[in-house]
Amino acid sequence: MNRIEWHHLPAATRAAVERHASPVESAETAPHGVMSRLACTIRTRAGRAFLKGTRQDDPQAWVYRHEAKVTQAAPRAARVLWEVDAGGWLLYGYEYVDGRYPNLRPGSADLAPLVSSLAALSEAPWPEALRKKPLHTRWADFLPEDVPPGLQGRSLAHTDMSPHNMLVTLAGELLLVDWALSCPAPAWADTALTIPRLISAGHTPEQGEAIARQVPAYRAADPDTVTTFARTVYAAWEDWERTRPLPHRAALTAAAREWVACREVVPLP
Repeated sequence: MNRIEWHHLPAATRAAVERHASPVESAETAPHGVMSRLACTIRTRAGRAFLKGTRQDDPQAWVYRHEAKVTQAAPRAARVLWEVDAGGWLLYGYEYVDGRYPNLRPGSADLAPLVSSLAALSEAPWPEALRKKPLHTRWADFLPEDVPPGLQGRSLAHTDMSPHNMLVTLAGELLLVDWALSCPAPAWADTALTIPRLISAGHTPEQGEAIARQVPAYRAADPDTVTTFARTVYAAWEDWERTRPLPHRAALTAAAREWVACREVVPLP
């Protein structure tokens, strides 16, 4: 998606933002992410905030409302501060997180806060007032017809465990951002989805599994159900790599394939 710069927003929209945040002195467009029409850090006399959103007539505008509501219930999430609906734009201001992307390579000090955040997230129930398709429905095309009960969980899951959706704060805590794809899922789903990310960062599948088992919810999950989940992740990512290619997808698909091969002992053909 082509990003719009802060100064290209309608005057009415910028004025509405400044009524919440105070006059904007500078704005820096976010370097990562492909979803948001506007995504930038604004600096004002009152401090910094992260601003994201899209046009009101965008068919995906509901996603931003959903994300803002989810962050009110999600642990280890940047909080929404205010909403602006003006000048044809729907924007949300989030608290600014002074942090950096984590290093997920073997031996990194960032792995401990990652495990801590995954454990905290695994304990959060889905806010049932919010309607969203659960993960097993989203991936129905890649699951067996008889979906195992263990895949039909109602915990709050982020589901997009890219390191670019994580920030390590100055205090050493790992926060998650960009909750647009959040949905009900098994309590261990985000931990499982992190394993291919760890493999892609240089871990063996066995090392990735060892890190994941530090999260109690993952350690307690039925192994056969997790293997079914791993196969589903691989099938979905392989399909998206073919039909909706993006630069990062080939490496992730290869990592997911390694993960499945490890869990099944015999490599996939």
